[in-house]
Amino acid sequence: MDSFKDRAIDALDVGLKTLTDSFGEAKRDNPGAGLADQLDEHERAHLNGLMRVNHTGEVCAQGLYAGQALFARSPTTRAQMQHSADEEVDHLIWCQSALARHRGRPSRLNPLFYGASFAIGAGAAMVNDQTSLAFVHATEENVEAHLADHLTQLPPGAAASRAVLTQMQQDEFEHGQAALEQGGKPLPALVRRAMKQVARVMTATAYRI
Repeated sequence: MDSFKDRAIDALDVGLKTLTDSFGEAKRDNPGAGLADQLDEHERAHLNGLMRVNHTGEVCAQGLYAGQALFARSPTTRAQMQHSADEEVDHLIWCQSALARHRGRPSRLNPLFYGASFAIGAGAAMVNDQTSLAFVHATEENVEAHLADHLTQLPPGAAASRAVLTQMQQDEFEHGQAALEQGGKPLPALVRRAMKQVARVMTATAYRI
């Protein structure tokens, strides 16, 4: 069984890799492989804004899961957090690849977003595993909804990016369902509304900065 010290070292390693985009290669094939994004300059700029938001969302996911895994009480809960975090790494790499392909850049605010997400995840986990899992479910619901919105905003020629976001949306749904199956309960409506407002702030700032 891992000690808290071991988990803390792992959390530090995740943070450094997340903020330096140094996870290496994704474990799964890029869903957009073999496809292309045919875009004019205006469409390219908009796509980069959308993918910057999605990349930041994956940075936040790594922070959230790292904080939750560090303080999770149950090894089963910790293993579930790690499984979801591993799939989110693929998302992070796919979004970074899309930005690089279209001469985009990650948000300059990612260190701030990562730190805030880590603190939120750790705080939820310190309450209990059920609260932590409930927070995962609510977060994944929000992410799934904003991916659905981004899919409607993609330029018609963005075939590669559409394939990536579609796979990400499916994964986020599965992560949310897994959290419920592990014992998470839906959060109160007031808390979910507050989370949506915070997500809107992140989306608006990451798109531009």
